[in-house]
Parts: sequence; structure tokens; C-alpha cells
Amino acid sequence: MRNFAIFFIKKTALALLLMAAVSVAAFVLVDCSPIDPLQANVGQAALGAMSREQRERLAAYWGADAPPLPRYLGWARDFLRGDMGISLLYRQPVEEVIRVRLFNSLSLMISAWILSGVLGLILGILAGMYRGRWPDRLIGGYCLLTASTPVFWIALLLLLIFAVWLGWFPIGLSVPIGTEASAVTVFDRLRHAFLPALALCITGVSNIALHTREKTVDVLESDYMLFARARGEGRWSMLRRHGLRNLLLPALTLQFASVSEIIGGSVLVEQVFSYPGLGQAAVTAGTGSDVPLLMGITVITAAIVFAGNLLADILSRVVDPRMRKGVENI
Repeated sequence: MRNFAIFFIKKTALALLLMAAVSVAAFVLVDCSPIDPLQANVGQAALGAMSREQRERLAAYWGADAPPLPRYLGWARDFLRGDMGISLLYRQPVEEVIRVRLFNSLSLMISAWILSGVLGLILGILAGMYRGRWPDRLIGGYCLLTASTPVFWIALLLLLIFAVWLGWFPIGLSVPIGTEASAVTVFDRLRHAFLPALALCITGVSNIALHTREKTVDVLESDYMLFARARGEGRWSMLRRHGLRNLLLPALTLQFASVSEIIGGSVLVEQVFSYPGLGQAAVTAGTGSDVPLLMGITVITAAIVFAGNLLADILSRVVDPRMRKGVENI
């Protein structure tokens, strides 16, 4: 228990340091951006019609008149106090904007994350069990095709086929247009989220399936599986009784490590489907130089990624007791 506590403290401290580094990198990139926040949000014509005093007051509101270091230190001080600031575009507290958008994005990411993990594990086991035969070639071709295809292209294809041509699903947004919030049903939200989640799931299957396929082949060729086969056990029975735990460990680790890929893909998918999630808010904040909102989204998403990696390390040691011995060395 003591070793695990030391392991957890070290991982948490490392995550906090990396989150600080991510916030610094995000702030530097925004500060070096050629986008003028005043011109981007007011417009060239309106900005030219303003007086000098009006432009100075507007620059002070956007924080464009202060040096970079004091601006970052001021943001970091307020963030540590629990204040993420006010979104310059949405005119709302950053916490409120992130809370609403994160709820929409989590419904997409969690469903796609779970479905891609389950399908990837099943397809990888099937490919490994039928190595060299047509199921293996079919699954391998699908994985290579989807792994090399951009997620936004898959999202556009799904939108074109199932929303525009067939009309089975809505073309965008998270709720029907013109419907009051109290009248929106769970079925309406599921219909709007199905295609974006499917696009994320299709691209997330290949990595898990290919790694599980290779691990399945190694398990089937191991000594203990040969011994079980000599005793007369069937292949599926051997895999279920002796090899499934060895397959779950790498699949579980890869699945939690793919959280960053799901988050990155959701940014593009939300843009295609005009889905009001955290990714769309990040793009809006970046193009509009909304520094408080962009910094808040960056830190929150980085925390989600680090939490996923930490859970992967913890669950790996739960699944495989042999890895617990290495906790004290980390």
C-alpha cells in the first residue's frame, strides 16, 4: 500500500508539472499568433471607425495592451484560486462555458471510446484466431484503411450518406433546431450524437484491433497454450480460460492511452457536424483570441488525458500482479 501511495504521488506531481508546461506552451502559441484579437472580433471596418480612446479601452478589455508575462502570471494566479476568468466571446464565466460544452463532448467521446475498445478487442481476437485466413485479411485491411483515413473525411462521408442522401439522421447540432430545452428528449440527443460518435469510433478501432491481433498470435503460440492444446482443449476454450487476461492488459493500456486521440478527433468531428462541444469552443476561442477560454479548455483537456494515463497504469497493475513490483521503481 505504501508503494502504491508513492507511485500515485509521483504520477500526480508529474501530471501537475506537465499541465503547467502545457498551459505555458498554449499561452505562448496564442501570444505569437498573427491573429489580431480586436480585428478578429470587431472587424476591420468597425475598428477603423473607432477613436483612439475606444481602441485603447477595447485593447485593455481584451488584454492586448499588457506584456505577455504579467498576463500569464495573472491568469495562473486566478486559476489556482479557482477562477478561470470570463470568456471574451461568450460573455460568460469560463467555468460555465466549459461545463456546458464538456457535457456535450463527453457523451460523444465516452460512447465512441467504449465502443471502439470493445470492437477493437473483438476484431483483434478474431483476426488472431484466424491468422492468415480471410477474416484476418478482411479485418487487417479495414484497420489499415481507417488508420490512414483522416477522421474529418470519415465524418464528411457519414454526413453525406446518412444525413444528406438518406435523411436518416440530422445534419448537425446536438438538438433539433427551434426546440425548447424542456421539449428535447433523450432520443433526440441520441440521434444527433450518433453520427459524430460513429465517426470517432471507426477511426479508434484500428489501433486496438491490430495490437490485439499480434498479442493473440503470441498467446496462441506460447508454451502454456501448447500444453493446454495437448490436453485436448479447444482453441476458444483455451483463449477464454488461459489467454484472455494476457490480451486484456495491453488492450486496456492502449485504450486509456487513446484518450488524447479521441479528444483530438472530436475537435474535427464537432466542426463537421456543427456539434456544440468543447472542441468547437476551442476552435472558436483560438480563431477569436479568447485567451481565458482557450487556456481553460487546454488545461481541462490535458487533465483528462493525464487522468486516462494514470488510470491505465493503475488498472494494469490490478490486471497483472507482476507489475505491482515495479511500482516502487517508478
